[in-house]
Amino acid sequence: MSKNKKDKTEEASFVIPALEFSSIVLPFFSQALISLGQIGEEKKDKDEKNLELSKRLIDLLDLLKEKTEGNLKPEEEQFLDASLHQLKMAYMEKAKIIKL
Repeated sequence: MSKNKKDKTEEASFVIPALEFSSIVLPFFSQALISLGQIGEEKKDKDEKNLELSKRLIDLLDLLKEKTEGNLKPEEEQFLDASLHQLKMAYMEKAKIIKL
């Protein structure tokens, strides 16, 4: 295979997704779900630390919501609100504030 064809093949296999608002929210959301034991491997001996991390990530998303107020498309705002709601409910259940 010629070098030029190989470069194009390697280039085609590495695609960077489009930049969207969800690209900012999803890493925080995913990490919070992991720290809450909702996805991935739950570490039972570090529950307190995981709750602190989860709370920090939720607070960061709340801050993002506050700072972007009035500047988001309706679907972006809805996505952020739904993400925050899901995380807050999972946090409250894990912290034994509520029972679902």
